[in-house]
Amino acid sequence: MPTSPSLATDPSSGSAPVARDRRADLIMVLAALALAIWVTSGMWRDPNTRAITVNSSDQALFEWLLAFGGHSLTHGENPLFTHLINVPDGANLAVNTSITVYAWVFAPLTYLIGPPATFLVILTLNLAATALAWYWLLSRHLVRSRLAAAVGALFMGYCPAMVSHANAHLNWTAGWLVPLLIQGVFALRRPGNAIRGGVLLGVLVAVAFSIAAEGLFFTALALALFLGVWAVQPSRRAEVRAALPSFLRGLGVTALVAGVLLAYPLWLHFAGPQRFHGTGFDPFIHSEDIAAYGSYPRRSLAGWAGLGSSLAPNPTEENSFFGIPLLLLAVACFVLLWRRADRAFRATLWALAVTAVVFAVLSWGPTAKWNGRRTDQLLPFGVLDNLPVVNAALPSRLALVVAPVIGLLLAYTVDRLRTAPPRHRSTELAWALGFAAALLPLLPTPLLTSVREPIPAFITAGTWKQHVSPGGVLTPLPLTVDVTPDGQRWQAYALAHRQGEFRIPAGFFLGPGGPDGRGRIGPPPRTFDSLMDQAGRTGLVPIITDGTIKESLADLRYWHVEAVVLPDRVHGAKYDIDEDALRRTATDLLGPPQRVDDVWLWKVPPV
Repeated sequence: MPTSPSLATDPSSGSAPVARDRRADLIMVLAALALAIWVTSGMWRDPNTRAITVNSSDQALFEWLLAFGGHSLTHGENPLFTHLINVPDGANLAVNTSITVYAWVFAPLTYLIGPPATFLVILTLNLAATALAWYWLLSRHLVRSRLAAAVGALFMGYCPAMVSHANAHLNWTAGWLVPLLIQGVFALRRPGNAIRGGVLLGVLVAVAFSIAAEGLFFTALALALFLGVWAVQPSRRAEVRAALPSFLRGLGVTALVAGVLLAYPLWLHFAGPQRFHGTGFDPFIHSEDIAAYGSYPRRSLAGWAGLGSSLAPNPTEENSFFGIPLLLLAVACFVLLWRRADRAFRATLWALAVTAVVFAVLSWGPTAKWNGRRTDQLLPFGVLDNLPVVNAALPSRLALVVAPVIGLLLAYTVDRLRTAPPRHRSTELAWALGFAAALLPLLPTPLLTSVREPIPAFITAGTWKQHVSPGGVLTPLPLTVDVTPDGQRWQAYALAHRQGEFRIPAGFFLGPGGPDGRGRIGPPPRTFDSLMDQAGRTGLVPIITDGTIKESLADLRYWHVEAVVLPDRVHGAKYDIDEDALRRTATDLLGPPQRVDDVWLWKVPPV
């Protein structure tokens, strides 16, 4: 593995005392946990009644995935395809983010404390584990100084991208996978490690595919680019030739093990029912603004002081937002390291620089955008966007690769300054001030949270079972989609509390039906859900005719709906919902409702 300047040039020097290293490790663990709890502190007051303000829809989705995954484990059901949502077609979770490994590992906790609290536990552990995994890689393999490892690891664990994705993304906050994958790849070069290392890496690849397939894809691309640039450097060619046979054998074992474990998920992903190509998101919208690299994120000390910007497509995608001081510091770190490095380590620096630049440019998307204004300048991603797999990636997330490169430069620099400090105290002070000016504004602030509507007693008390046959279909109003996720929250509660199964039409998932054969969020709309969406969103009751009544009843029978339910308060993830307009619209379509517990209920007459 590429080493730091100190390890590369002075391998015989002694390490710090074991006791001091252990004390540093303990401090790092406490710091990582404290920051994780600080970032998620808004939900710890009561996970069951609070939601992440800017992304409560994704939170509801991941809570549902945890409940469904545990249910699939205890009931022997397929964890990658379900008919509980999107009746009658079902949903292909292999082309969605299924987090099956998380759902199975944490199933006992989900049954014990419920999906919302389990979601919070995983989110908090993700953040802490990401920083600690990077610390392990740095301190054990790349740098000598524990302080250097801590600086780099804490930046990578709580950089703006990680904090923004902490807005309910259990997949992207699982950054602890990346340093493990990196170490697993480099361990393959050791002679005699092909089988053991290949098996371990193959299992890790399968786990990463389950938790964050897109992140695994980006990590593979970044490693391939880094290794390609690193291997062609003249100073590394002899080392590459010596390690290549062992590396290729280990890579073959990795491919075999991962291929066996992922054979069915990959078939389902590329050839199974309800598959699609591309994504349901516009790459022009979900691309990084060039100016965002020099801006500050909203959930940071600088953002709290009013210096944040809104250049990201949404608050969960602040994938760069390093700020100009950090960019300048990264350049200064590179220059210092380059000047003091031997030829071998310069190959590592060169590979890191090329990787950062390539992924930064790719993150800008199909065409360039500066400070919110789109230009007509075609960029490399615009050419690559038509390639399979690449067309399913959001270009702005490619900026996630840049943060670890900056973190490595920070760690290498602190390590170099610790082992060979500047001769002048003024120079040492300048470096300290530079690090402070670059990193202090990026200190994270807690995620925004708000109170969410409680699950109705109609669900929690199990009253729904009196109105829906076992495995029958129930739908809330409006129908369940990303902006109105109540149905999946109700279903998650029923599954986690072992009440039994009810199915719902629609749902928050990616499926076919988008333009040009691409994916879309939820199924294509029908008459009944379009009317309900219009009423709930605008507060206006649409004009109801005999034709719309007939079409709406046909839609409900197509979905096999037995009961239509409207709670007193509906959770709108992006806007407020008008419950009165929904009730009047449903009454015009289905007749007067009956009051059951704390909901209005309409029974759908059979054909």
